[in-house]
Amino acid sequence: MANDQQKPSDTAPEAPEPMAADAVNPGLEQADAAAVEADADATETAQADNASVELNDSVQSDLALARDEVERLKQELVETQLRAQAEIQNVRRRAELDVEKAHKYALDKFAQELLPVIDSLERTVDACPADDEATRALREGAEMTLNLFISSVAKFNLNVVDPVGQAFDPELHQAMSMVDAPGAEANTVVAVMQKGYTLNGRLVRPAMVMVAKA
Repeated sequence: MANDQQKPSDTAPEAPEPMAADAVNPGLEQADAAAVEADADATETAQADNASVELNDSVQSDLALARDEVERLKQELVETQLRAQAEIQNVRRRAELDVEKAHKYALDKFAQELLPVIDSLERTVDACPADDEATRALREGAEMTLNLFISSVAKFNLNVVDPVGQAFDPELHQAMSMVDAPGAEANTVVAVMQKGYTLNGRLVRPAMVMVAKA
């Protein structure tokens, strides 16, 4: 009977072979890999978001600076235009004044050339006594010529300055001497040695006068 009994080793089930370490729970490894990959993606996304925020802030700052620069340039342009317009107006005004003066005083030199002729006619009239029959015709002719001459130049605003009895005016008169003049107010013109003339209100030649003493 001892022979009929089977050995426990012959009938005992075989123990399972131990699994390799690399083959343990492959699903867990895949989950860990996915988690690592998700963390990496999340990190990249966060970094990208941070970079985007930083870039956006930089762009906004540059845009603000650019807007400030544009406003400054606009203000400078407005000020430059205003200055240019003011300068143009000043140049135009000066040109108009120059033209006006040229029109007014274009005859200035010509008038100065005429004054000796007028003076000569006046001296001729003064040299011919009114009661002298021999010179009466000469006197009358000289007076007519003188009056015509003065009336002609007056049309061009060349006017006589004959200040007898008027107060002395240094802007129009040139005092040759101070004299005693009983009955005359002090500083008044008592005699005119040579008449003066103005052209459009501007003095061409002062009147040479004698002034009463104070």
